Amino acid sequence: MSDVLAVTDHRRGDLRDVSYEIITAGRQLADDTGGDLHLAVISGPVDDFAEKLNREGVDAIHTVSHGEEFNHDVYTQTITQLYDELAPQYILTPNSVNGLDYAPAVANELGLPVVTDTIGLSVNGETLTATREMYGGKVETTNELEGDAVVTIRGAEWPTADGTGDAVIEAFDAEIDEDAVGSTVNGFEEVGGGDVDISEADVLVSVGRGIEEEDNLELIHDLADALDATVSSSRPIVDNGWLPKNRQVGQSGKVVTPDVYIAIGISGAVQHVAGMKGSDTIVAINTDPNAPIMDIADYAIHDDLFDVVPALTDQFQ
Repeated sequence: MSDVLAVTDHRRGDLRDVSYEIITAGRQLADDTGGDLHLAVISGPVDDFAEKLNREGVDAIHTVSHGEEFNHDVYTQTITQLYDELAPQYILTPNSVNGLDYAPAVANELGLPVVTDTIGLSVNGETLTATREMYGGKVETTNELEGDAVVTIRGAEWPTADGTGDAVIEAFDAEIDEDAVGSTVNGFEEVGGGDVDISEADVLVSVGRGIEEEDNLELIHDLADALDATVSSSRPIVDNGWLPKNRQVGQSGKVVTPDVYIAIGISGAVQHVAGMKGSDTIVAINTDPNAPIMDIADYAIHDDLFDVVPALTDQFQ
C-alpha cells in the first residue's frame, strides 16, 4: 500500500479547476497503489478551501496557513516536509504556472524523478506509467518510473471530483525557514488585455482563420454579446495581432472548459483541440465537413460562417 499526496492550486482567493481534477487523478492513482489520497492546501484561506475540496475519494486534507498567495520557497519547504511526514509514493501537482515552478525544486530536494504535463497515469506493481503528448499532440508517449516520483498533470484531462467527502482536515505545522524565502507577492499585473480570463468563462465564442479579415471580427463580437459570452480564438488570430494573447485557446495559449464552446472558422489542429476538448458542449461552424473540429463537435454546422453567425445573432438577440 502506497499513499498519494496531491497539491492543490489557487490564485487571488479562488481555487483553480485543476484542484478538483487532481482529486480524480489522485484517487485513481491511490486505488492503483491501494493507498490513501492526501491533499495539501497551502496558503490563502485554507479552511475555506479545505471545505470546498472535501470531495468523495479524499482521505485527508492538510492545511498550511502561510501567506495569501503562492510562494515558491513556502511551497517547496512545505511539500518536502509533508513528504517526510506522510511518506507518499507519488506527489501530484498541477501542470500550471505554479506547479511547474515548484515541482522540479521539490523533486531535486527529495532526489526523485519528475515527469511533467501528463495526460494519463497507471501503476503496475512498483512501476508508474505516465502518458504524455509530443510533437504538438500528434504522438503519445509513455514514461515508466520505478519507485517514488513527482508528477504534474495537465488541466482538463481528468473530470472534476464530485460528491461530498468525509476527509479528516488537519492543520500541518510546517516549519518555514523565513531566511530561505527569497520572494514575496506584492500584487498582480495582467498582460495584454488581461481584463478577461477565458479559462473562467461559461460560454466561449472562439474564432479562427476562417474569419479572413480583422474587420470581420465584429460579427463574432455581436454573437458573443447576444449570448453574454466571451470571445476567444485560435493561434492565427493572435499571431495576426487581431486579438490579445490572453484570448488564445490551445497548447500555447490557455486550457478552457466552458459549458459551451462555439468554434467558428477553426479547423481544429491538435494544438487547439488540446486546449478546449474538455468543454461540455462543442459547436463547430465550418465550410469544410472534413475539418478535424467537426469530429469532436457535439453539433457541427457545415455552412459559411458569414451566413450562420448573423442568423444565430438575430436568433439570440
